[in-house]
Amino acid sequence: MRRKFQRAKPKIQVFINANERIRVPEVFVIDENGEALGSMSTFAALQKAREAELDLVEVNPKANPPIVKIMDLGQFKYEQEKKIHKQKVQQKKVDTKGIRLSVRISEHDSQVRLEQGKKFLAKGDKLRVELVLKGREKQHPEIAAETILQFVKELEKTEGLSLIREQDLTKQGGRFTILLVNKSN
Repeated sequence: MRRKFQRAKPKIQVFINANERIRVPEVFVIDENGEALGSMSTFAALQKAREAELDLVEVNPKANPPIVKIMDLGQFKYEQEKKIHKQKVQQKKVDTKGIRLSVRISEHDSQVRLEQGKKFLAKGDKLRVELVLKGREKQHPEIAAETILQFVKELEKTEGLSLIREQDLTKQGGRFTILLVNKSN
């Protein structure tokens, strides 16, 4: 039996121009206390950073002239990675859950699917309701559309849910789908 090798996910790297990597001739310098020293040559700014035993870090490369700050490069990188990680954690991940109905679905099965749908929407997920027509069911697509719309009406009656149809009822071949989202989340 052979094991598959999985590579570790690469760590998020923040590329920052610092010290000799700053290639512009003139920069706007801010010292370690946050006071603006004004525009000066990159060489002079680098000398000031060395005198303070710190690094010259490019904070805003798009400004004219670029803004650099005298600070500890390791601490700056750490804070940047921490900020990126915090943003990543705060992102809300929305899944799309699916429920499949049938034209001949029984009342009990419909109620079970309805409860599942309520649970998914209350959790903040999107809900895709689909109905696939098989065989002779394809002769009556209006019954399929009616079944799905009846299911959506039952969901709309639920307290605490305010549904939005992100994608209205669509038909592709013998498949009807509708995409619902809970607006209150």
